[in-house]
Amino acid sequence: MTTIQFPNDIKWGAATASYQIEGAANEGGRKPSIWDVFAHTPGNVRRGDHGDEACDSYHRYKEDVQYLKELGVDMYRFSIAWSRVIPNGTGELNPEGVQYYRNLINELLENDIEPMITLYHWDLPQALQEKGGWESRQTIDAFEAYAKAMFEEFGDVVKNWITINEPWCASFLSNYLGIHAPGKTSLQAAVDVSHHLLVAHGRAVKDFRDIVPDGEIGYAPNMGWMEPFTDKEEDIEASKRAMMWQKEWFMDPVFKGTYPEQLVQLFEKNGAVLKVEEGDLEFISQPIDFMGMNYYTGGLARHKEGEGLFDAEEIPLDNRRTDIGWPIYADGFYRLLRDLHQTYGDVPIYITENGACYNHEAKDGRVEDTERVDYLKQHLASLHRAIESGVPIKGYLVWSLLDNFEWAFGYEMRFGIIHVNFRTFERTPKDSFYWYKQLLTNGWFEV
Repeated sequence: MTTIQFPNDIKWGAATASYQIEGAANEGGRKPSIWDVFAHTPGNVRRGDHGDEACDSYHRYKEDVQYLKELGVDMYRFSIAWSRVIPNGTGELNPEGVQYYRNLINELLENDIEPMITLYHWDLPQALQEKGGWESRQTIDAFEAYAKAMFEEFGDVVKNWITINEPWCASFLSNYLGIHAPGKTSLQAAVDVSHHLLVAHGRAVKDFRDIVPDGEIGYAPNMGWMEPFTDKEEDIEASKRAMMWQKEWFMDPVFKGTYPEQLVQLFEKNGAVLKVEEGDLEFISQPIDFMGMNYYTGGLARHKEGEGLFDAEEIPLDNRRTDIGWPIYADGFYRLLRDLHQTYGDVPIYITENGACYNHEAKDGRVEDTERVDYLKQHLASLHRAIESGVPIKGYLVWSLLDNFEWAFGYEMRFGIIHVNFRTFERTPKDSFYWYKQLLTNGWFEV
């Protein structure tokens, strides 16, 4: 057995998102988001599932905070539902919505848990979508006003903030591949949305400096890791291209002030033009305090003419999969972290999401999810390796605290370390919960 010992200053936590856990879709003055409309449109989500009730965390937040306390986390990352606090996307704040998050924040602080707020985890107010959504620059203005209002409401007690979660998903997965809300299939729309999300991020960061000068702010891109299938130059280039629209497209503008020219040209070749206005890149490249990073999977890539946008064929390493079908590639986690450090410098990194989908049910009050424990062990060993290699890791937040509404997969896919019965909302901590609790108590585990 080998002992994996973590530094004492690592912050440990768990993460969730508003539409996935809150429920209470029509309560407290909340109005629909794009995900309400998307999920209620037949054919978009498995079995017709939607987030109207989700995990009922809106009513059960105190219970959930007690589970966080039992777990022993330093930090809890949650998102604010924009349409709960500003129902139409712009205009007056909704006092009931604001009070819900104030109550949640106070409950966390009373239990010595540091809140980390995500401003945008994909649930754009539908009222803004009807005015063009993220394809319109007006939504940048609306987001900036929303962000400023949240900084002013909560910035006195909440010091850790994330602007945008997984901008690749909110742009390309949602507007080019059409898998997430609003379900469009336009490359031009996806390119426009991706840029507008980054401008909105930058403008919020600038405002944050004035309103919460003692706080820290970043964003949370999602990335997999693609390794070349062979040492052939064409496979090496294919793997770079396959990663570029998740990595460089969303990292270079923030840390280098430019978009990757190769990808700009590739998008143009496919009919999508990047439209950058004067001052945009200055906003986007505002210094941030940390980068968040969401990692789940990876694999191999080799050159194949005509395969997708990038002439790159994705090949799994082996047959290991989580229940959602994603390949398991823990070594890719280490490789990605090392690459980010080498490429973008000594920017502190929070692992804002990492976890696995395994669909175990509760039996006699227990959930034996040995596979999830194995997944976490593998990835935390890779994280430790990255720390030992000099990558500045600030913290690790497991995805997710609760089984929840897993977007287009509905309630079929379970990522939680706590099992949720979606009929009764009963919570049952899984074996992975107790394993993670032991890690947080000891600061080490054995492999």
